[in-house]
Order: sequence, then C-alpha cells, then structure tokens
Amino acid sequence: MKLGFVSDSLGGMSLDHLLDSAVRMGVSGIEVNTCGWSTAPHFDLQTMLKDASARKEFLNAFDERALEVISLNANGNPLHPTDPKQGSDLKDTIRVAGELGIKTVCTMSGLPAGNANDTMPNWVVSSWPPETQAILNYQWNDVLIPFWHEIVELAKECGVERIALELHGNQCVYNVPSLLKLRDAVGPVVGANLDPSHLFWMGADPLAAAEALGDAIYHVHAKDTMLNAPVQATTSLLENGSLMDIPARSWSYITLGFGHGEEWWRQFCYRLKMAGYDGWLSIEHEDVLLNSLEGLEKSVTLLQGVMPSAPADFKPQDI
Repeated sequence: MKLGFVSDSLGGMSLDHLLDSAVRMGVSGIEVNTCGWSTAPHFDLQTMLKDASARKEFLNAFDERALEVISLNANGNPLHPTDPKQGSDLKDTIRVAGELGIKTVCTMSGLPAGNANDTMPNWVVSSWPPETQAILNYQWNDVLIPFWHEIVELAKECGVERIALELHGNQCVYNVPSLLKLRDAVGPVVGANLDPSHLFWMGADPLAAAEALGDAIYHVHAKDTMLNAPVQATTSLLENGSLMDIPARSWSYITLGFGHGEEWWRQFCYRLKMAGYDGWLSIEHEDVLLNSLEGLEKSVTLLQGVMPSAPADFKPQDI
C-alpha cells in the first residue's frame, strides 16, 4: 500500500508548501480536490482543462519532488436538481484526468430530487411511508443509472479506468449494497472509495464492508470518526447539529487514532489486504479541534506504523 493525503487537508497552504510538507512527512502522493464542495485552492479546473502548459507545470511540481498525483477528486452532488455545474464539473474533472494521464477519479454518486418537479435533493433512509419507494424508483431508474451510463462512457473515452464513489450520506450510493447495485447496472468502471468515517456514523462496520466489497474497492480514504456515546444515547446517530460543535454532536470527524485506536487501523489495513486491495490510503483530515498540519502529521505517523508497504514474500519451506 501507499500513503498520501487529500489536498484540502492543507487547504490553507500554497501548492508548493503543501508538496514540500508531503515530502517532509514521508508520504508518496496527493489526492487533488478539483471542484464541488471544495473551493479547490490548488487546482483551477477550467484552466487545467484548456491550458496544456498549466497541466505540464502542475505535473512537474509533483515530479520534482518524486510525488504522485493519487487521483482527482470532484466531491460534490453531480445530480443536484438546481445546480448543474456540479455535474458538468465532474465531467470536466474526468476530461482533465485523461489529459493528465490520471487513471482514478474520486467523486460521489449524486442525489437527485424526489421527483421531476422537486428542487431539493432527497435522501431516503427508511422504507415507510410508501412514497419513499416511489422516490427511490425515480432517483435510481430515471436519473442515477442513466447519468452513470453516460459518465462511464466518458471515462472510457478519456482513458480514466476507475471512478471511485465515496460511500457518503446524502447520496444514493452510501453503503455496500447501493454501491454494488449501481456497479451491477453500469459496469466495473465504477467502484468504491471506502471511507470508514462515514460507515461509522451510519452504523456499519468498515471491516465487514472491506470484505464484502472485495475487488470493487478502488480507493480508500483514511478518516476517523468519534462516536460520542453520552450524546448518542439521547439523540441517536442521526445528527444535524453544527460540525463545529463537537461536544454537542453524537459523532464527529476526527484525527486518525483519536476515534479508533492503532489496533483498529491495523486491522483495517489487514482486512483491505485480505480483500485484495493494495492501493492508496489517502488521509482526509477534517478535525475541527486540532491544527490541520498537526492532525495530518499524527495521522501519517499512525498509518506509517500499521500499513503494509512491502510485497508479501512468505512461502512454505520444502520439507
């Protein structure tokens, strides 16, 4: 496995300062945010789309430091009913990835409205009342699957081999069954960006998810979640309070090791290997209480101590 981090983890730094920090920390690559819910401070999507010299300069900054571009990340809602730019920016991200020779694009599946006349995304997480099933039928059959057929064809045209969908709340694809359902519908260009932090707060087990996904794992976000048991006891894990008010929340994103300890992350890495995954671990730092550089450094140190990085070489002796 190889270790890197998401560029927005150090969003306040210039690209050069970020890359120099990556070298100092001993990581091998950076996953670069391009659009969506990110202001993309390190990547001007439209400039990169149009300007070959800008693309060359961008890659040279990595090559000079022996770093890799792990992937491009278009983390938004590409099926937002009133903001088509999020979908068009995903398409442009795929086009730029093709021009840069980057084979993996990370994104979200998207979440449409509940019907053709609605203007707000609608996330269905229960089976009742009965209109929930009509919403799901519209979202999946009328919007999601046709859109992803189009995206898969675009990816093939551009030479992008893997689109890694983050299993994220407020998206149609948010757990193992929904990822496999879309993958079955549109083909193996689509796979999972397995981020344990979201599965924690939705009540799933990332270790079991790794086993269930197997070769459908295309990317891994290393992000931790603290489950705040005293608050959870009265509010549940359905949390809509401010992300900045950690004491009041039933769960919060947190620096690696502060929510789940080194032993859990060791097991997670091993479960990934058992599932056949030997790719990137990309740290996404979103802890509002710790300094971003300090939190990222602590996360890097933890993973460097538990992730396997050399090829397996054990063979039984001939006896």
